[in-house]
Amino acid sequence: MAMRKGFALAFLVSFLSCHLIPVPSQASSDGFLQCLREKLPSELVFEQGSSSFTTVLVSSIRNPKFFTNTTVRPLCIVTPTDATHVQAAVRCGRWHGVRLRVRSGGHDYEGLSYRSARSEVFGVVDLAKLRTVSVDRFESTAWVDSGATVGELYYTIAKNNPRLGFPSGVCSTIGVGGHFSGGAIGMMMRKHGLSIDKVIDAKLVNANGDLLDKASMGEDLFWAIRGGGGESFGIVLSWKVQLVHVPSIVTVFNIGKPLDQGTVELLTKWQEVGPSLPDDLTIRVILQRDQALFQALYLGTCRLLAVTMRSKFPELNMTTADCHSMTWLQSAAFINSGNTDVEALLSRNTSLSTFTKNKSDYVRTAISKLDWSNIISWFQMNAAGMIILEPHGGFMGTVPAAATPYPHRNGVLFNIQYIVFWQGDGTATTTWLANFYELMGKHVSNNTREAYVNYRDLDIGQNVVVGDVSTFDGGKVWGEKYFMSNFERLASVKAAVDPTDYFRNEQSIPPLLQGQK
Repeated sequence: MAMRKGFALAFLVSFLSCHLIPVPSQASSDGFLQCLREKLPSELVFEQGSSSFTTVLVSSIRNPKFFTNTTVRPLCIVTPTDATHVQAAVRCGRWHGVRLRVRSGGHDYEGLSYRSARSEVFGVVDLAKLRTVSVDRFESTAWVDSGATVGELYYTIAKNNPRLGFPSGVCSTIGVGGHFSGGAIGMMMRKHGLSIDKVIDAKLVNANGDLLDKASMGEDLFWAIRGGGGESFGIVLSWKVQLVHVPSIVTVFNIGKPLDQGTVELLTKWQEVGPSLPDDLTIRVILQRDQALFQALYLGTCRLLAVTMRSKFPELNMTTADCHSMTWLQSAAFINSGNTDVEALLSRNTSLSTFTKNKSDYVRTAISKLDWSNIISWFQMNAAGMIILEPHGGFMGTVPAAATPYPHRNGVLFNIQYIVFWQGDGTATTTWLANFYELMGKHVSNNTREAYVNYRDLDIGQNVVVGDVSTFDGGKVWGEKYFMSNFERLASVKAAVDPTDYFRNEQSIPPLLQGQK
């Protein structure tokens, strides 16, 4: 099998090398913009001098840290309404040496879908106008455009058939394109896996401007785009997904516990129980300020949930009074915002009022009660942020680490998302995060300290560019944290489909070129 896979990649490299668009030695901004003017309707291209440029740029920026006078901004923003527009943008970029970055929902935690951390000439393809969701209720499948949000996907599925759902993220404003590209964890992953585990086809524009589907892109590229990180291999325009069946009524609860009232014991028990509960029950934990919030989604009735909780996690003292029974769609709204207004799932509102910084970890060995006590004490500090603990296990533990680029499967107890917020001077808050993250190093996976690519973090490393191509060794620094042993295969696929590194950002997959390893 390994020989066949190696032969297939070698053949693909050989084939593509004869069909690549030549890349000029240096970027021609004027030539690129002129090409776009000739190939695309004028109303779809916003140059920096346009009166609407800033409005379009800021439309899905969610962190004011990446909207300042010193932010490296795109030369222009292309807002395609069909595949041919994307193909034209890519070909113009290749002809004139201007790279493209791709934005779907703007949730990239480092803003790399619309800004550069280094001085660079680049354009942005903003997929917000490509947001159609088409449900086939007879096949229980859907085609969803990358510019759609998770909330729009949930809403459209459930309105077509309330007994169908899809495993994806909690935040309703996440763009499908970036979310799926990184794997996409969520409240139903213990039952149904990640979003990428249900992707059965995709449409992608490659570095030559060709439009490919699963059959024409081949096994290796189709594997890579399902969790290998956004933007490295091309522009995925849409995804065909297998929907899942959900009961007519599900149950959720939010149980808050003061940190000084037995929370240490609850967390010590939860980390063992959470990953081993029946797979139709997920309980995540949010630690913030003086409270631990235990938040659950159960794909069943309140009565059965109460029975399970008495048997598996009696220490939480959950009763039927804690239950909220509702449809699956309502639960998506409730877990996201605290109410059951499903229309709110369609909102794309953004805010630039609050600065944020995020990091991530995975835990494979239970943390001791004494260490939990020390961890909790950090949340009593004035500048403390929050962490979200998301249990794995269930279906997640049955999928081999190499089945998709997302490797954090069997053996993971839970992952941690660290979040800090601030307004004005954030020195104290970001210092708290850095120190707390350092403290947690001894409690999390540490042979390779794992991280989740959708919680992008430039602190763990950035690409090193030599001869206008990102180096494999430079990428390993951060890449093996996100993808572990899958990183090398991703780099091999990159070399096959984009050897000149056209689709590049500070944490895009580098090509593993001949002689580099």
